[in-house]
Amino acid sequence: MLEKLRAWWHYDAASEQASDDNPVTPLSDSQRRGAGPLLTLAFGWGFLVTGLITGGALGSGQVFWPDMIAASLAGNTANFIIGALVGYVGYKTACNSGLLYKLVYGQIGAYLPVLVIALLLIGWQGIVVGAFGMAWAGDADSATFYTVAIVAGLLFTATTYFGVRGLEIVSFPAVAVLVGVGLYAAWINIEQAGGWGGFLQMSADTVANNEQPLSFLKAMNLVIGSWIVGAIVMPEYTRFARKAWVAIAIPFIVMIIAQWFLQVVGALGGVVSGTFDFTTYLREQGAVIAFIGVVGMSMALWTTGDANLYLPVIQTSSVFKRPQHVMTVICGVLGTIVGLNIYQYFLEWIELLASIVPPLIGPVIGHFYFVMRGRFNADSLERLPVWRPAAFAGYIVGAVVAVMNSQNIVFDPETTVPSLLGLIVSVVVYLLVYAVMPKHHAA
Repeated sequence: MLEKLRAWWHYDAASEQASDDNPVTPLSDSQRRGAGPLLTLAFGWGFLVTGLITGGALGSGQVFWPDMIAASLAGNTANFIIGALVGYVGYKTACNSGLLYKLVYGQIGAYLPVLVIALLLIGWQGIVVGAFGMAWAGDADSATFYTVAIVAGLLFTATTYFGVRGLEIVSFPAVAVLVGVGLYAAWINIEQAGGWGGFLQMSADTVANNEQPLSFLKAMNLVIGSWIVGAIVMPEYTRFARKAWVAIAIPFIVMIIAQWFLQVVGALGGVVSGTFDFTTYLREQGAVIAFIGVVGMSMALWTTGDANLYLPVIQTSSVFKRPQHVMTVICGVLGTIVGLNIYQYFLEWIELLASIVPPLIGPVIGHFYFVMRGRFNADSLERLPVWRPAAFAGYIVGAVVAVMNSQNIVFDPETTVPSLLGLIVSVVVYLLVYAVMPKHHAA
């Protein structure tokens, strides 16, 4: 038994490199995947319950048309642009985020971004686990909630254990169910409001009674924060793309199609039914519809839980030199434990993410597009500095500026978007410091 455990824990670089997921080196051409499975996977990944929660918050703070629709589209477009920029780097280099962070932050310096993102993604995984428990239990304090949440965490871990193939298998049947349930939920709310005109009037009344309505920029920042982590880890999936258009289509499907759709459904439910969670009001439509609603939510959470768990697994396996299956179990167990307590802090969580995560990817964008001018040589990964001060300077300054902006210190959150400001500052600071420290140049 002990020998089997040692063999399971043992890291074999050659074996990891030969696997379908290959977290160790840039992918070979044979390890890339077809457009169909990748785009279906993107659709399933994008159907994260955060879209519903964000939509519910937007619906209570902004008039649905045109304010909420415009802010939602603007925020999702910003995430798409960031996701496309980063995703193209993943496609062009065939590297996962862990390798890209090594390229830019240095061999040991990469521990900073990978640890930060891994911890945040494990927290994100916890939110999905908690949401799964809520979908079936309806109460975060019941024994049913804890039981279902633990089962969900184990389920996500089991399917992610098989890598990207496992994710694709779950995504295929989920897509049709998710779209059907979402459209039905939207129709139910509009009908209950007395038609489109009645719903718009109800939306206006809801916002008028809200003591803290959302400004356009605050609403936009809420949307950006809800998926900014997904935008900056696009290389985990776009590296598999065989064509550039697929690498761009993945963030487009996730942000512009799936998340925007869910935000609209969440806003409709928030205004009419008083909740973003369509399983709550679909339960009132009879046993059959209630069951379909819960299954639809479960499928959405399953595909997202798998996709979110896969992200820290690949990054930590790449940087910390541990087998992918080992990191799957470690991250899956941690996410399950966190999920029993973090679900109710969703809005606070995404506000934190919106400030401290975007600046992490700024140095990568600056390095690839401005320093390397879009060129990449895999040999660069063999001659990296231990750490690159420019990357650390870019991240720290960018994160500080974003946090100050969100707290209304020096920078006014009513006139700027903290997440985007932090990202832009991190790119600029990285390029400036990089230019004056040539001895740290490599790759």
